Amino acid sequence: MSKHSTDADVAFIKALAEILNTNDLTELSVKRDYAEDDSLDVRVVKQATVVTMAAPQMMAAPQMQHAAPTAATAVAEDPALHPGALTSPMVGTAYGAAEPGATPFVTIGATVTEGQTVLIIEAMKTMNHIPAPRAGTVKRILFEDGSPVEYGAPLMIIE
Repeated sequence: MSKHSTDADVAFIKALAEILNTNDLTELSVKRDYAEDDSLDVRVVKQATVVTMAAPQMMAAPQMQHAAPTAATAVAEDPALHPGALTSPMVGTAYGAAEPGATPFVTIGATVTEGQTVLIIEAMKTMNHIPAPRAGTVKRILFEDGSPVEYGAPLMIIE
């Protein structure tokens, strides 16, 4: 911490906070040297607002028979277990097109080649193109355009 406590330091910190806001940054750290053994370390952090929404509760219909689950029913219930599942490699927001109103990268029934961009995940203001892991046909699209996705969440089924 600086041995100085001046109006210039206060103005400096206010300027850093303004830079943080105008450039959509979340954190900024600066060291200001005054002399060999006198400096000011400043770290300005903007708290992000986290919004959580509860998923709608679905009531299961009563079942008359209780059969033991098989591998096929497990895959039908959890798309992440499907051998053709494309899962999210990161946390972010999934988009099916390059921009709003543009033609989607893929639709159900579309044939894709390995490496072809099938969606975009925006993470930290960066658009990450997600390629098809294999060639095949898009059987299911499991995300809504503009919806948040978690790491490992199934995004689509390509067979």
